[in-house]
Amino acid sequence: MKLYAKSIPHTLPDWATILTQSGDLIEIEINDEHPNFQSLLEELETEIEPGTFGVKAEDLCSRLGIEMSNLHLHHLVEQAQILISLIAAHSDYKQLLDLGYQPDLNIADAQTALIYLQWELDRRQQRSV
Repeated sequence: MKLYAKSIPHTLPDWATILTQSGDLIEIEINDEHPNFQSLLEELETEIEPGTFGVKAEDLCSRLGIEMSNLHLHHLVEQAQILISLIAAHSDYKQLLDLGYQPDLNIADAQTALIYLQWELDRRQQRSV
């Protein structure tokens, strides 16, 4: 998992590594399988909306002393497309499908939604040029 930050503390946990640093953007890679990171996630997990539990990025970054970068939507869409592709190719996801997992919406639906969003962003950018 990657985070993009404007600022970070002088020391990061052993499960976080700075990949790149250019200008005011710092790319941090998180080893999300590290036991200490998993413990932190469990500690920060809350009900995000009724029936949905997870960890808010702002809570995680606050705990780490990281100031999140407000990335452009284009960049966020690209990251989401990469993550969804990684999920689709992940052996655990494939195993769930083999065991009969059949959600109402699937990975292809999410990919399609992001493609439509990318098209709309591109269309609006072309109009503004």
